[in-house]
Amino acid sequence: MKINIQFVQMPTSESMERYVDSKLEKLYKKYDWIIKADVFFKKENDPKGNGKICDVELSLPGPKIFATSNEKNYELAFKETLSDLERQLKKRKQEMKPYI
Repeated sequence: MKINIQFVQMPTSESMERYVDSKLEKLYKKYDWIIKADVFFKKENDPKGNGKICDVELSLPGPKIFATSNEKNYELAFKETLSDLERQLKKRKQEMKPYI
């Protein structure tokens, strides 16, 4: 699986890249048919205190899977996005099972 991490209009973070890599590798071990992951971290001015946005797009056989979340820090945003992706991957895996 190829992982592409981009920080949009903000400085890059080596520790965040390592964290994302480790979590996506675990996901890839569970779902080995993932081809590519595009991760985007964005900052948005939000008066509520949120504004740390994480977008993840997974390339798979068939349509792509996309999830996004807006939290108060990037780790929480990525965790929320990852749980949404896992839910979608479980659903896709059930659809892919051959009927016997």
